[in-house]
Amino acid sequence: MMSTEQAIKLERIKQRVEATDADLSGSTFTDVNLAGSAFDDVNLAGATINNAALSGLRISDANLSGAVIVQCATDGMTINGIALSDLLAVYQAARPKGA
Repeated sequence: MMSTEQAIKLERIKQRVEATDADLSGSTFTDVNLAGSAFDDVNLAGATINNAALSGLRISDANLSGAVIVQCATDGMTINGIALSDLLAVYQAARPKGA
């Protein structure tokens, strides 16, 4: 039995989507409101997130190895209960001068 991929295009709608045991790899989401959404047992490996509002986001039991965060507002962000600003301050203090 041969499977064929079909693109589902959702545009200018307000719709709740439930996806279970689905392969949505290669999908794109542009100007989409996912506020209050839940992602459980999701593979986002290699995903790119740009210009996103992630305030209040909670990530737990996730593999973040190789993750890169650049040019982001991190006020109030914590990692394992430690303020990121405190972690960065300790890192900066431990760096050799001029490094």
